[in-house]
Amino acid sequence: MFRNATLMTSALALAACASGPDYHPQAVSAAAAAPFVMAQGSAVTSPSQPVGNWWRLYDDPVLDGLVSDALAANTDVRVAEARLQRARAAVREERGAAEPQVGLSGSAQYGRPSGPTIPGERTTDVQIGLGLDVAYEADLFGRISRRVEAARGDVGAAAADADAVRVTIVSDTVQAYADAVSSAERMAVARKIVALLDQSLLLTERRHQVGEATGLDTARIATLRDQRRADIPTLEAERQGALFRLATLTGRPPRELPADAAVRTSTLRLDQPIPVGNGASLLARRPDVAAAERRLAASTARIGVATADLYPRVTLGGSVGSNGAGVSNILNPISWLVGPLINWTANRSAARARVAEARADTQAALATFDGTVLEALQETETALSAYQQALNRRAALHSAENEAEVAARITRARQREGDISSLELLDAERTAAEAEAALAEADANVAKSQIDLFRAPGGSWSSKARI
Repeated sequence: MFRNATLMTSALALAACASGPDYHPQAVSAAAAAPFVMAQGSAVTSPSQPVGNWWRLYDDPVLDGLVSDALAANTDVRVAEARLQRARAAVREERGAAEPQVGLSGSAQYGRPSGPTIPGERTTDVQIGLGLDVAYEADLFGRISRRVEAARGDVGAAAADADAVRVTIVSDTVQAYADAVSSAERMAVARKIVALLDQSLLLTERRHQVGEATGLDTARIATLRDQRRADIPTLEAERQGALFRLATLTGRPPRELPADAAVRTSTLRLDQPIPVGNGASLLARRPDVAAAERRLAASTARIGVATADLYPRVTLGGSVGSNGAGVSNILNPISWLVGPLINWTANRSAARARVAEARADTQAALATFDGTVLEALQETETALSAYQQALNRRAALHSAENEAEVAARITRARQREGDISSLELLDAERTAAEAEAALAEADANVAKSQIDLFRAPGGSWSSKARI
């Protein structure tokens, strides 16, 4: 009795010890968790935590609807969700290995047994066999528990991957919409410039008729007008391409894109400071960082799986069966067996090699995690710098556009009074046209930089796996 209790206690103690190292979440360094370099002292960003549904800051109901459609119907999102469901199913499969394995068997055969027979005895009969097998693997060294742990890590990584896909799809949808509306605004600017140059051309032609301008002056203004007119088809192609891209992102063929997606003609603008948080909040939100951390956890658990193969595998099992002639003898006789089965491979060199492989995979996963953290910080700092410089460039171009327009108005007035030549008017018109077109392009670049900055901190979805 005492001996049996001792053996049971020893087995339970072994069962409580899983092979391999236990995983501990990676600590973030103080430098990585600190405020962003490019956000310090910036008036265009704030240290507040990034908002979840950031695209709503643009206050555009059409955009809100398109993003909702993309999250619900985008094919990449559907693929990511399917992979997450597969990973969850794999966890259930691994958990099933810890349950008793039950097998049922049955057979029925009709024939004549071999050997001599007694006169009057039936020479043919039905042989019926039934069997019940039960096996349970005692997870003494944590092989099964480590496999479940690794599968749970895979689920966490798949969930984070799905979040990363959502972040990308939302950003791409907003960017496609922004490209479409900015192209429309730039087309409006181009048409305005063409109309302005038409007026200048008409005035110059009239002056040419009375001998106050030359044919060269008329040709130069006409050339500039035609060059600006040639920009319109390119911008229209860009707009149509953005709308077609928007249709694909929202899971539609181009013909089914809602008509209101093409109504807006003004570039997306956001004048309030953008909340960016700090390094710690960034790493907590970025799905790619979460995915790399979960893959590291899974790799660490697989070291335990490989290590458990160095030890015996103990299976507790039993079987009950019968094999009788005819239905009346089906339960006579009954045989049964109960006992443990110990399986211990003799090729320990191969097992040790698998442990080394698992450790190497874990080192690679750790390096990948560290690299993902650095890349997340680098992308965010780059986005902050690009946004700040895009705003600076837009401010300079806005000032230049105002000054060029003032100069063009003065030049037109003086040209009507005959104080200056048509050539001087041409230079002023060209300068104003280039300044206005450059400002429209700068507006589009600011919108793109804003979207990139919103994309950098990650999404608003929780990547905690539900299994």
